[in-house]
Amino acid sequence: MNTLRKNWLRIVVHAGAWIPLAWLVADGLLAQLGAEPIRAIILRTGKSALVLLVLSLACTPLNTVAGFRPALQVRRALGLYAFFYAAIHLTTFVAVDYALDLELLREAIFEKPYALVGLAAFSILLPLALTSTKGSMRRLGQTWRRLHAWVYLAALLVIVHFVWLVKLDVREPLAYGAIVAALLAIRLSPVRQAIRRVRGRLAGQYPLPTTRAPSTYLE
Repeated sequence: MNTLRKNWLRIVVHAGAWIPLAWLVADGLLAQLGAEPIRAIILRTGKSALVLLVLSLACTPLNTVAGFRPALQVRRALGLYAFFYAAIHLTTFVAVDYALDLELLREAIFEKPYALVGLAAFSILLPLALTSTKGSMRRLGQTWRRLHAWVYLAALLVIVHFVWLVKLDVREPLAYGAIVAALLAIRLSPVRQAIRRVRGRLAGQYPLPTTRAPSTYLE
């Protein structure tokens, strides 16, 4: 029971991350993917990747604003699940929709801006996923922090990809963009320090001043 209470958030994250895929497979088996099943797979896996990526970005700000430390324990898992769905998204586009036809893919990537931006986002997420291990953190040191700060650029590119894909009703991708912008703002050192001061006052305590300069502006 203590183990369950201690790891409840991890259990929720791992179980919840598989639900979109299970739902997609079930709809496929039941022929519920509509008239364009390949497009449905691409859209649904892309949306799942975006949601999970935003959730992973929210973990550190959630700890900063609310002091919810368990969120830090699931940050890496959420990021890897986001990459997992992004990989399915890209693989379906390349291998199923375009049947690995290099000429058609070249035309699609360079004639459809949303495809080029999506590929750029995936190109950023790939090295982040490959270096997400604790061993990579030790080997890369401070370079690891700078490298993984690029996740915000990847998130913004994903949102641009989403906007250009839907074209007309851009309210949903812009809502995700606003969330990412807010999460990025919270991670900026001046904003983070202001939030900590407010939390200290609300708790009736004032945090001790620190003389340690952050290793990077984004931490």
